[in-house]
Amino acid sequence: MKKLLFILLSAGTILTACEKQFQSITTDQRDLSGKAFIRVVNAAPGTSRNYVYVDNKAVTGAALAYGGFFPSTELQFSVDAGSRAITIKDTLPTTTQTAINFTQNFVAGKYYSVFTYGIAPTVTHLLTEDQFSTITDTTARIRLVNLIASPTANVDIYSSKRRANLFSNIATNTATPFIVYESVPTGGVTDTLFVRATGTTTNLTQLNGLTARRQRFVTVVFRGAYATTTGTNARTLSAFTSY
Repeated sequence: MKKLLFILLSAGTILTACEKQFQSITTDQRDLSGKAFIRVVNAAPGTSRNYVYVDNKAVTGAALAYGGFFPSTELQFSVDAGSRAITIKDTLPTTTQTAINFTQNFVAGKYYSVFTYGIAPTVTHLLTEDQFSTITDTTARIRLVNLIASPTANVDIYSSKRRANLFSNIATNTATPFIVYESVPTGGVTDTLFVRATGTTTNLTQLNGLTARRQRFVTVVFRGAYATTTGTNARTLSAFTSY
């Protein structure tokens, strides 16, 4: 009986210790009060194996190809707030691609996007602080990031659903603020967006079937080579949910 009681008490002690350890680990992982949040988007044609580092520590396990973003979900990855050194580079020893290196003071609780752009091997970046304001109605939000490889390609974005421009005269290498945009319920009518050189009605490319869910934030990216219409580097309009 004493032996059985000892075994039960020992088991209880082990379970209690495990429970305390589990609670401690869970608390550490969920404490994001001192964190900033980042997404990296690769909009640089000709790049195929970029990796992301924060303070010289890799945060991407797999290569980030052109047109991809990290993380690949609608979430961001977290970093300690404060001054952080960001590196985005091709790790192949024979690469000629420009490595992106910059230091940024990231503020706790804020969200950021890092867009790589240019045409390999010459690659640079655009950093945005993403303002995800609270939405209390059924609308969504949308913005444009114009990263097309051209020095003077200001563009308009025409919405077939609105029958009007969503964005007008947006310069290259810039991001607009998020604006109010009609959300699409399940089974509802989606939108088609057309890219046009500013002040014209000639469509350069288009994005079909755009869906913005209620209270979500959508980023539309114009990328590729302005004068190219086919192949990997073709001018392209794409979108993803930022938040």
